Amino acid sequence: MFCMNEQIKRGVQQRLIDAALQCFLADDYHRVTTRQIAAEADTNVSMIRYYFGNKEGLYEEMIRSILQPLLDVLDSSLLTSTEGFADYFRIYYRTMQANPRFPALILKVIALKQGPGKRFIYQLLERGRQRGRERIEKLKEHELIAQEVDPDVIRIAFVSLAMMPMLIKPVFERQIEREMDEVFIEQLASLCGQLFSRGLLPATEK
Repeated sequence: MFCMNEQIKRGVQQRLIDAALQCFLADDYHRVTTRQIAAEADTNVSMIRYYFGNKEGLYEEMIRSILQPLLDVLDSSLLTSTEGFADYFRIYYRTMQANPRFPALILKVIALKQGPGKRFIYQLLERGRQRGRERIEKLKEHELIAQEVDPDVIRIAFVSLAMMPMLIKPVFERQIEREMDEVFIEQLASLCGQLFSRGLLPATEK
């Protein structure tokens, strides 16, 4: 019975997170109501208060649910070598491919200050920055990348290569007159990974 109750609880929570994602991606924060989210999740408003406290709490959990897997990679073995960068690009691109309007939502919150969650997003990004710095230092210890490379420079370069293609994906697709489908994304991730890993090699190995 306990396991069944836990499964039901997780099911309701996940439905609310999924519904919030759909609603907040489709409209501005202030126009989305808890009643609308609850209806989309096929539950009632009281469940939002029970699990998340309020609309802002649900909004933050929605953002965490998408960004957390990307942060978790920094605690995995993926980046124990420079070859892991290509896989990290793949994970990022696939995550945003599944949620194509999410990069624009993050940009609205951070740059345009629309909706709540700015401090929360900055906290997640700072956690990623610290974890990334630790990974870079480990790679330096094993002499897999150049000692003089600044971890913050690496991070900004990665974010630029990762975020921009997904942020203005419709613009690129119109320009190149084809869809950036899974095959295209795979090629892009592979190329970015190669550029990134080779660019970080010690000068004697380039």
